[in-house]
Amino acid sequence: MLERAIERFIVASRWVLAPFFIVMVLALVGLLLKTIQHTYEYALHFKDETESGVILNTLSIVDLTLTGSLLVIVIFSGYENFVSKIEGSEHKDWPDWMAAIDFTGLKLKLMSSIVAISGVQLLRNFMSMGTVSDRDLTWAVVIHLTFVISSLLLAWTDRLSVKHET
Repeated sequence: MLERAIERFIVASRWVLAPFFIVMVLALVGLLLKTIQHTYEYALHFKDETESGVILNTLSIVDLTLTGSLLVIVIFSGYENFVSKIEGSEHKDWPDWMAAIDFTGLKLKLMSSIVAISGVQLLRNFMSMGTVSDRDLTWAVVIHLTFVISSLLLAWTDRLSVKHET
């Protein structure tokens, strides 16, 4: 009887994660507001922008969008995997991948998104070569390569584990 009560308590403890996902939704709203602010400021100064300025501003918007997408992946997949199932049939526009993503898929999507965000940051640094120090550029490349290698190693180890299970 005590064992079952402990198990019920442990299983119910997963709901402690729910507020974390709510905070991530608020962070997503914050990203949206920052994107709107950036777009507004960009539009105000668009006429005076150089070609590289337009590209850098566009990359900033891409970066914010990728970060927002990363948050959506974490919110939905994390909630679905760790807290409670979401009934997708109740939502007509429910993306197919959300119901099918498991923890391994979540890790790979996260790493892919992080590599993409890092790549955008690296491209922004290359576009601003005159204002970025060689040291900062070197570290940006090293960090990006670290994310790429980590991603590849994670995918490889997941593939190896699947081979061993079959």
